[in-house]
Amino acid sequence: MNHDRFRALTSAFSGLTIGVLGDFCLDRYLEIDPARQETSIETGLPVHQVVSVRAQPGGAGTILNNLVALGVGRILAMSFCGDDGEGYELRRALGSKPGVVLDHFLTTPERRTFTYCKPLLIEPGRPPVELNRLDSRNWTPTPDSLTNRFREDLRALGPTLDALIVLEQVDRAETGVVTRGLLDEIAALAAAHPDLPILADSRRGLADWPGLSFKMNAVELAALLGERADADRDLASVRAIAATLAGRNRRPVFVTLAERGIVAAGTDGETQHVPALPVRGPIDIVGAGDSVTANLAAALAAGATLREAIALAAVASSVVIHQLGTTGAATVADLESFLGQIPAA
Repeated sequence: MNHDRFRALTSAFSGLTIGVLGDFCLDRYLEIDPARQETSIETGLPVHQVVSVRAQPGGAGTILNNLVALGVGRILAMSFCGDDGEGYELRRALGSKPGVVLDHFLTTPERRTFTYCKPLLIEPGRPPVELNRLDSRNWTPTPDSLTNRFREDLRALGPTLDALIVLEQVDRAETGVVTRGLLDEIAALAAAHPDLPILADSRRGLADWPGLSFKMNAVELAALLGERADADRDLASVRAIAATLAGRNRRPVFVTLAERGIVAAGTDGETQHVPALPVRGPIDIVGAGDSVTANLAAALAAGATLREAIALAAVASSVVIHQLGTTGAATVADLESFLGQIPAA
């Protein structure tokens, strides 16, 4: 991709409206100074001293962060949070970002805010070290009243979107935003608007999802096929399976392969592959997949080919994995600075 084509695509981002539907969470980082560690008089256990606390949107919020970094004009956040302190922090963080619309982001006492609390050891001259994470999530089924609200919103908003991203971040079915009833509504939207890019990603797997543009990694691909996890499946096999899925779903399919790059398959049976960029130092892979999702959606909505879309996504993930101690995002300027390094197919 040359710079003229890159600028033609990315200049369209400001005119896009992209919906992000799914499980938003709060990423709360507790920065610990190990030099200040004490011992509890009462218990004799180590006491970690938190010297700084920061919070940012995670889960589907990480995808949203990347869309904001790309300069997407309108980003519709469709989710819920609890009527709690974490929910307040999450809404405040989302509302501070340009282009983000929270009209369809619900605060409800029936749910708690999905939170990842991440203690980090911070030492001068060393990469942050993450300790055991503390998670807060919902363990009961999502009330039908919330699902019905999202179904109504999707019916009204669907025709106005240039792309829709659907992310299921929870591990237990029916406890997050993406319930069976909501998937039925998404399937109806996909059938009514076959040219609307709808990217689907799920931590639990996509086996029972309707025909959308699946985005998954190699392990998730194996799970979808009911096979043993195999991150090293050969490239020809990945391309063939992706092509079969794309034909079945009647929509493009994307498979990320870590250091081997990204494969895309179109509905015509054609596949594309872009290798990953070389590693340039210490890395943190958290958030890399979400940066891929955001860049695929924005690029496809702007009219990119599959090859162009995965090229931008590969560059974005390379930028993000080199941002340590945070769930990062890649700007248009970041992407352009690495365009010349995209390997040939």
